[in-house]
Amino acid sequence: MSDPPAIAALPPAGPSSRAPLLEVDGLTVLLDMNGVKRAVLRDITFTVRPGEAVGLVGESGAGKSMTARAINRLLPDRAEVQGSIRFGDADVSTLTGADLCQYRQQVAMIFQDPRAHTVRRVGDFMTEALRTNLAVPTAEASRRAAVMLAQVGIDDGARRLRQYPHQLSGGMLQRVMIAAALLTGPRLLLADEPTTALDVTTQADVMAILDGLRREFGLAMLFITHDLDLAAAICDRTIVMYAGQIVEVRASDLLHTDPLHPYTAALAAARPDITHTARRLRAIPGRPLSAFEAPSQECAFAPRCAYASDICRQRDPVLIELDGGMSRCAHARELRGQLREVQDA
Repeated sequence: MSDPPAIAALPPAGPSSRAPLLEVDGLTVLLDMNGVKRAVLRDITFTVRPGEAVGLVGESGAGKSMTARAINRLLPDRAEVQGSIRFGDADVSTLTGADLCQYRQQVAMIFQDPRAHTVRRVGDFMTEALRTNLAVPTAEASRRAAVMLAQVGIDDGARRLRQYPHQLSGGMLQRVMIAAALLTGPRLLLADEPTTALDVTTQADVMAILDGLRREFGLAMLFITHDLDLAAAICDRTIVMYAGQIVEVRASDLLHTDPLHPYTAALAAARPDITHTARRLRAIPGRPLSAFEAPSQECAFAPRCAYASDICRQRDPVLIELDGGMSRCAHARELRGQLREVQDA
């Protein structure tokens, strides 16, 4: 008889009208920078429903990883957090001790650089939560870990559990991280650019494993990436961030065909396309701003935007609902249908 799955499968769950699993409302994070509190996230609001995969996309410094760290309570000690994060019925900001440990078992995080997060033997790292938080005997915890390694495509699990991270390839170690995240039976995965350090072929293998297991176990996922194509391939909805703010929320399959914000259109236009010949890739002019650099009384993207006008430089636009999505652009309604045309030009 074959071993049962290392975690019990949840009932199949896709995007629906059911209550959100995760609710982030008005999240603002300020960090101490040379004695001055500066915002690194500003008014972040979104939900993730059971079984839903939500993408979080943007350039470096947009605030994607900081959002995930805020959700998992991994911010620096002196960080000031405003707004709320709710997981089910729990207010995440109030959790302490055993409740916080239990929350982190339910909301598992997969980091972009696994070598920076463990130097211990693979088995010690993978089974720690089972042994210390769930009181699973060491032998049983190791057995479950070996079963889960097999599910992510790593054979000879017993031997791998005795190895150290430096003895594994990048792709294999990222599979270990995925297996470790799934061992405690989470309901939500926070995947922070899990394929950034991998070659293209290995990226595809790792993403296929991650997405397949997420669907098999009915898990929700917040997937952080700078790759619009990857988000469109595996996510139901995608949130686009710029300078610590959400600038667009859209069904992922519409990001390329019908963007609502000039920044999203510019990101899509800057990607390589094997179906077209071009002298060079199109680039977004200027440089990306971090939230603490962005002006508070004007659109942060205005200096780089081809559509910016005086109104964009006079006030920070708010998110508005548009065609089933949302856009933070003063000209969003008048630009409807034009952004894709310009992108194709």
